Amino acid sequence: MVSGKFRLLVGLGNPGSKYAGTRHNVGFLALEKFAAKNQVIFSQAKKLQGQIAAIGTDSNCVRILLPTTYMNDSGKSIRATLNWFDLREDQLLVLADDMDLPLGRIRLRTQGSSGGHNGIRSIIQHLGTQNFCRIKIGIGPPSTCQDERKEMTIPHVLGKFSSQELPIVDDVMDEVVAGLDLIQRLGVERAGTQLNSYKPKKHK
Repeated sequence: MVSGKFRLLVGLGNPGSKYAGTRHNVGFLALEKFAAKNQVIFSQAKKLQGQIAAIGTDSNCVRILLPTTYMNDSGKSIRATLNWFDLREDQLLVLADDMDLPLGRIRLRTQGSSGGHNGIRSIIQHLGTQNFCRIKIGIGPPSTCQDERKEMTIPHVLGKFSSQELPIVDDVMDEVVAGLDLIQRLGVERAGTQLNSYKPKKHK
């Protein structure tokens, strides 16, 4: 049973300034904001192939991981981190972009397939299970036409948000950060009701 008492929060994205601010990196962005709110700093952990920060101590410690393996190998860093800190898969919460969700929408799920997301696919491969929690952050599709969508997927996810989209992204990041606290306090089911019903504000 998922309690919501997660010990490892993982944001998915690609490392380096080239990818900062891209749609594929919203998992990174959300946890960078969460770390800043909690006044903790990331440090490089070569053995874990990622940047890591810690909130709290001992049994109350929550670790935040940003894999530096690039998106397609995210599972390698997560598997190493779970092993290093002797954590279970049910203590893991992953934050990732989702092209099937409109920009401004959020979904908290306790399990599921990769849905075509290479980062999630890598995690499933390395953990050997689909049963881990994830927060899916909508970035919207590049097109409603399936043929165009396939062709435009890579430039879309590796592209940056437009000036019109950025205020919505900022609001969503605030909601996700607040949601992480809510999950730890109230558990997945109750927090999920709020996160899954979130609708972005209208901006001029």
